[in-house]
Amino acid sequence: MADRRPTALVTGCAGFLGSHLAEALLGLGWNVAGVDSFSDYYPRSLKERNVARLRGTTRFELRELDLAEHELAGLLDGVDFVFHLAAQPGVRGSFGAGLDTYLARNVHATQRLLALATRADLKAFVYASSSSIYGDQPRYPVTEDAAPAPVSPYGATKVMTEQLAGAYWRAHGVPVVGLRYFTVYGPRQRPDMAFSRFVACALARRPIPVLGDGRQVREFTFVHDVVAATMAAAEHGERGGVYNIGGGEPVSVLESIALLESIVGHPLLIQFGPAGRGDPRLTHADVSRAQRDLGFEARTGLLDGLTRQVLAEDDEIEEAVA
Repeated sequence: MADRRPTALVTGCAGFLGSHLAEALLGLGWNVAGVDSFSDYYPRSLKERNVARLRGTTRFELRELDLAEHELAGLLDGVDFVFHLAAQPGVRGSFGAGLDTYLARNVHATQRLLALATRADLKAFVYASSSSIYGDQPRYPVTEDAAPAPVSPYGATKVMTEQLAGAYWRAHGVPVVGLRYFTVYGPRQRPDMAFSRFVACALARRPIPVLGDGRQVREFTFVHDVVAATMAAAEHGERGGVYNIGGGEPVSVLESIALLESIVGHPLLIQFGPAGRGDPRLTHADVSRAQRDLGFEARTGLLDGLTRQVLAEDDEIEEAVA
């Protein structure tokens, strides 16, 4: 009997990371069942543009549904691997009344999918966590054993997601693997994220808005490196475990803007504003566990990755004008 192609469910498949992952899996000959709710967090047209790249193959099927509310029966039929990337993103929107949305889309949706997974024959259930669970830590680079100390409700929902996944692993043997992503960037990045805003302003020769003094440090991780780590986690990740996935080059926001200035070739004006709520001062990952188990290496340096993001954004502007 011929080998059956692996089938993956990718939640959040029309988003930034999800669309890149779905493309990579299709490129390997996999079947991909995509799920996305097309929430109103940012314009639907951007997600439609992402998913348009996937619709050209018969090995991709898209279902538009909300994991927190809609009927999920049959969603995992024939699925070998789950890549659960769908979530309500963003830190500042999680304070106050917005928390209900984060609890529904990050916690309740994950719980419902995990419950469904108890009745499926999965090889792996890989889910997205975040560096936001760490908050401000006493020691860096931070290891996976550090106690969570989120400084935003968004980060707290990611801690809850990890705890839920661990509970379903221990109680039902759902083969979960968690990935704590550190500031993913690259082409198709969400429009609310810093590099997306910086690049758009730089290309339009508008002032670049910076929250706080710009000396906060981030570990930026290129999207293709994150995709490679995510696929490796499905095959090699320790079930019930979690991994830091970081780019290995912590830089300050001001340093990243100076790098962007060298890429676009003209001076950039910075417009400073109040510091954002829920932002840690520093993120820096110890990725030795991912190196050991997943063979993970961040292969894309910040100059190369940011240049690729600038070129992609510039191409999209030219297409829109043409």
